[in-house]
Amino acid sequence: MLRIRSLTAGYSRPVLHGIHLDVSASELVVLIGPNGCGKTTLLRAITGIITSQAGTITIDGTATDTMPAPALARRVAVVAQGGGLPAGFRALDVTMMGRTPHLRLLQSEGGRDLEIARKAMEQTDCWHLRQRPVEELSGGERQRVLIARALTQEPRLLLLDEPTSHLDIAHQVTTFRLALALCRERELAVLAVVHDLTLAAAFADRIALMSRGRIVATGTPHDVLREDTIEEVYGAPVRVLRHPESGRPVIVPEVRAAAELASPVQQGALP
Repeated sequence: MLRIRSLTAGYSRPVLHGIHLDVSASELVVLIGPNGCGKTTLLRAITGIITSQAGTITIDGTATDTMPAPALARRVAVVAQGGGLPAGFRALDVTMMGRTPHLRLLQSEGGRDLEIARKAMEQTDCWHLRQRPVEELSGGERQRVLIARALTQEPRLLLLDEPTSHLDIAHQVTTFRLALALCRERELAVLAVVHDLTLAAAFADRIALMSRGRIVATGTPHDVLREDTIEEVYGAPVRVLRHPESGRPVIVPEVRAAAELASPVQQGALP
């Protein structure tokens, strides 16, 4: 599905260096790494917002740099980090915006477009919100509408850039359960940028770990989320435990190191 080979890309200078990455249909791959390591830049390269300086990106065997923008938008949908919703629109109006790549210039949406939007909103459990102004929606409701809009594009590849930022734990879990279900049911390839390593471990089929513009490890959560690897890349000691039911990794800060950073007052050394 998505195939990236030897990708170098960036802005005034390269940010990504020799990236190799594959994401298959029905697979959820999570991209992790410290702030500034190039995760969002990689998503921008996939969508053509920035141009590649070397290497190739292909979707279903077709190079993305040969696709016109509407054709690329019909294959790739993005739920952007902190993606805002335009005020003054209903949730259904925003969802219908996902049909834009499928319409000719000045063409209006038809019955088929509405049916596609309805199914997307039902699948993301927000059809009941269709008449609500988006400015009245909660954070979790807004996220479901954003994902519904992306699905209305009928993409082959779904890119999620920190889809759970600013959401509470219940909505974080709900969002990833939804992403995984859509991945399987629609045979989507899903690539998600995530900061919470335990959340990534709970839902990812595979994890790709980035550091300084390179992918330094890929594999199952068990393969990638190792104490020595995390400390080397993030510069922070952690303990990797096992979830008592799923057996998947649970990452927690190294407690002794945290205690050593406490102030003398916190440690009880001062009155």
